[in-house]
Amino acid sequence: MHRMSRIALLSSLMMGLASPAMAYTIYVSNEKDNTVSVIDGESLEVIDTITVGQRPRGIVLSQDGNELYMCTSDDDHVEVLNLDTGKVTHTLPSGPDPELMALSPDGRRLYIANEDDNLVTVVDVDERRKVVEIPVGIEPEGIGLSPDGKWLVNTSETTNMAHFINTETLEIDDNVLVDSRPRVAQFKPDGTEVWVSSEIGGTVSIINAETREIEHSISFEVRGLPPEAIQPVGIKLSSDGSNKAYIALGPAARIAVVDMQSYEVEKYLLVGPRVWNMAFSPDQDRLFTTNGVGGDVSVIDLKKMKVLKSVKVGRLPWGVVVRP
Repeated sequence: MHRMSRIALLSSLMMGLASPAMAYTIYVSNEKDNTVSVIDGESLEVIDTITVGQRPRGIVLSQDGNELYMCTSDDDHVEVLNLDTGKVTHTLPSGPDPELMALSPDGRRLYIANEDDNLVTVVDVDERRKVVEIPVGIEPEGIGLSPDGKWLVNTSETTNMAHFINTETLEIDDNVLVDSRPRVAQFKPDGTEVWVSSEIGGTVSIINAETREIEHSISFEVRGLPPEAIQPVGIKLSSDGSNKAYIALGPAARIAVVDMQSYEVEKYLLVGPRVWNMAFSPDQDRLFTTNGVGGDVSVIDLKKMKVLKSVKVGRLPWGVVVRP
């Protein structure tokens, strides 16, 4: 072999040795057990179970990845878990029954949906205080933040609306009527669209983020299941160039794979019953789903579009995030 070729080969091998597979950890809130399960991203085994406040649901990582914000719904506040020590260090005010939340791009503010009080509470994370409470529709749940942090979309389950909130003025700018019982709102990574799931309506509405008009509506059909069993809830939109959207269909125990350009359903992946929320691995090669009734997390290989494994966690797993 030519000397330069040998050097190039050796250099390539050394780079490969110096670049191990990306390590990460998965955190799952267990609504019924008042715990957070910690799953190792390599072994896909539960390595720790942490006791937290009552009825943990929505969870979000801090900007630096060192803390986990948790909606402890029956305690009416947000708990802050130090991920290095595994201990709750303090709480943040949230208003009654916090369910889902989003963190601003600068990591300073939490936007929290308070289901029982028809409010979105804005909290200053550093000062640990409420900034303002924004009245919205009845039973607010979904919280979607635009990539630039300028717009917040909250869904109200009973009012059947998506509320567009200006994060500078902290006031509602527009209300968009969607199908029955909207659950989750997610902005497309380029900020041009908002995807809103409607659990009872059985659809996902695609809203133009600029005009605030519904431009597409996606419905679902699974052979052998009645329409009322197909209930769209969680939404994850890829940003890796694959143009895939993943929709959790609740009691249907399926993840719908949708092309984000054609808005066509390409495939259904069988997971566990009451599949609710989802999170990508850092490289978006895997998707982790919380399956409430089964008490487990499904691990999906997105390259092969197949379920790799089911990981048993606590009772009624609800929220999930991945820490790189």
